[in-house]
Amino acid sequence: MPSRQVAATPLSLPTARRPAAGHRVALLAYPGMSMFESGIVTEVFGLPRPEFDVDWYDLVVCAERPGSVPVVGGASLHTPYGLVELAAAQTVIVPGVPDVTADPAPEVVSALLRAHQRGARIMSICSGAFALAGAGLLDGRRATTHWQYAELLAQRYPRVEVDPDVLYLDDGDLLTSAGSAAGLDLCVHVVRRDHGAAIANAVARRLVIPPHRDGGQAQFVEAPVTTEPDDDRLASSIDWALAHLADPLTVAQLAGQAHMSPRTYLRHFARATGSSPIRWLIDQRIRASLALLEETDAPVEQIAGSVGFDSPVTYRHHFGRVMLTSPSAYRRAFRTGTTTGGRAA
Repeated sequence: MPSRQVAATPLSLPTARRPAAGHRVALLAYPGMSMFESGIVTEVFGLPRPEFDVDWYDLVVCAERPGSVPVVGGASLHTPYGLVELAAAQTVIVPGVPDVTADPAPEVVSALLRAHQRGARIMSICSGAFALAGAGLLDGRRATTHWQYAELLAQRYPRVEVDPDVLYLDDGDLLTSAGSAAGLDLCVHVVRRDHGAAIANAVARRLVIPPHRDGGQAQFVEAPVTTEPDDDRLASSIDWALAHLADPLTVAQLAGQAHMSPRTYLRHFARATGSSPIRWLIDQRIRASLALLEETDAPVEQIAGSVGFDSPVTYRHHFGRVMLTSPSAYRRAFRTGTTTGGRAA
């Protein structure tokens, strides 16, 4: 990468925002539901996170009728919680429905409406958007669903503005996501919205997923999902790079940390991450800047230098490539809580 032109003063990560203690998240369980989507919600909102020292979420799984709920594969899920608990939650999540041609049960519609009228945040994963649309919650609103069902959603509910080309849509109190894996993107986004970028990034790292997928405006993401490398030498060099993002790093330096030649390092890095070291560094620097944009008043020029870019122009160029918006627009959107399309509005 080009050498740095200006010395930058590193910025400290901001203090995370903290939602009210005991923020209850309710997941609606359907007969015939996929356990994958319930697993996504459980991993993000259900597991305790004492390492973050913030008030985490209180997850409950609710059924139309408390008791046994048959799920895909012949198993069953048992829950003591019903629609009363669902309607009282602060965040309600509806996973993919088993039949996109059927209307949601009147009791489910009533519970969703009661929750929304109370001010709850309502989310859907994949075809769960059909339940939200069937309740009338998406009338006059933008929404997304799996590309396979987007046309049907638009046909069945013409008052919904269906966008099939995004991973998720955050419309404030109503959030929808595309295919099942995009539900994971949306859940991490909600953690970012509630607790800030630093904690969302930490959750994503524990899940071994990118905190913000490249190409997030399209449901077919060309960039492969990056995982932790099996090679300890490579992993050590990556950890070192993350701790020195503000420095002018080179491939030779990274290879030296891994005790490899630059050519060998490039080959191993590409195989492990699907990217080149320089492009990976650029993306990580963009990620590191998000919390600073969201939660500090530092000028964009200072943020650019603090995360390792040699100039604000370079930073803005790469930010636009990765985030599909400008740093200033991203900051304005997250300051007001208005986001869309898996990116800031």
